[in-house]
Amino acid sequence: KPDREGKSRRAIRNISLSYLGKLAETDAEVKSVLNASFKEATNMTDQIAALAAIGATAGEDREKAIEAFYTQWKEEPLVMLKWLGLQAGSNLPGNLDVIRKLLDHEAFDIKNPNKVYSLIGGLTSSAVNYHAGDGSGYAFLADMVLKLDKMNPQVAARMVGPLSKYKKYDEKRQEMIKAQLNRILEAKPCDNVYEIVFKSL
Repeated sequence: KPDREGKSRRAIRNISLSYLGKLAETDAEVKSVLNASFKEATNMTDQIAALAAIGATAGEDREKAIEAFYTQWKEEPLVMLKWLGLQAGSNLPGNLDVIRKLLDHEAFDIKNPNKVYSLIGGLTSSAVNYHAGDGSGYAFLADMVLKLDKMNPQVAARMVGPLSKYKKYDEKRQEMIKAQLNRILEAKPCDNVYEIVFKSL
């Protein structure tokens, strides 16, 4: 229903789905509700909300829903940005491996700034994977900044931003991020990236 009331109902329903997503791992009935919501969605907004809820739990249902959504919407560039960002921001442990695989997916193009912001930038919204205790999230982002620096310095400068805000984290994470920032400096990046990193340290 394309009016304020209909929009409000959809918003409430989709928020409810996000909460249900946290229960799906241990409740088969909830999992069934989420799968039905995904399959029966009549618009992209509702469908991606259901996909996000299903995606909160690892497993076959998640993989099938992700692939089905891609197949349906792959010709829509703006929708694909959401698809990339949703996967990148997942808090499933070990999701950095998924992001690495998506770097080679046909839906991603490192020369497209918006796709970079969605996939590589999307990682920074994951408390679990960006802030992983082993520092792998920070190292990955630094790797990408160095790669982008040789291709598009402006995009690299934007991507290094999250690393420059390390002072708001605990001491251990600050040290891990500073190590990555120093690694970037040692690579002698473009002026924009250098200035952001140098000032942050």
